[in-house]
Amino acid sequence: MKEGEIMAEQSKPFVITDRRRHTMDGDLRPDADPSPEKEERERPAPVEEAVSAAPVPEAVLEPEMEDGATMPQAPSAEQMEQARMAYEQTADRLSTAIRAANPGMNHPSPMNFDGLVQSIYMTAIMQLGGATPEGQQPQVDLMGAQQSIEMLGTLAEKTAGNLSVEEAALLDRAVFEVQVAFLEITQALARSAAAKQQQQQGQAPGFGQIPGGRPSIVR
Repeated sequence: MKEGEIMAEQSKPFVITDRRRHTMDGDLRPDADPSPEKEERERPAPVEEAVSAAPVPEAVLEPEMEDGATMPQAPSAEQMEQARMAYEQTADRLSTAIRAANPGMNHPSPMNFDGLVQSIYMTAIMQLGGATPEGQQPQVDLMGAQQSIEMLGTLAEKTAGNLSVEEAALLDRAVFEVQVAFLEITQALARSAAAKQQQQQGQAPGFGQIPGGRPSIVR
């Protein structure tokens, strides 16, 4: 049996009805069709084509340290360029496939510094209950909001001196507003907890729930 026939047989998809030309031992089945085999392959979906088309750069090996830990090794310039090109090609094909499957869909604008700041800012506001519909109880994630606020702070620290006047003002305003919103929510929750405790003790209630059901920073 030729090697090419074996490879073609192995790549053939498995089906419920056993129509393989050969047995598990590689022998020709007595009921096999003597005509040449034809490969049948299904056309992949456009999104699958976009994702699988670009090659994946090889991972960077990390050298071991004396204590057993590993020190991350920066990728080479060639690896960075390969990864960048593969990412851009895949992202472009994926975006084209999604828009083709969804006519009229708006194409998102490319991410820039302003968009990055606004994205983290809105994440923090949502974690503080800012996206809660009217009449519903706010769902507050204080730990998540704290992490988002610290992300903005780290961004401000690492980009100090490298921003334009407008970019620095945007970042400073975002950090200030989410910090104020965080303080308002935590103080409102503390007052609400104190009011519940007073009610349980039979005393006059204090302040109420979160004012307006959302952070006042969100207009």
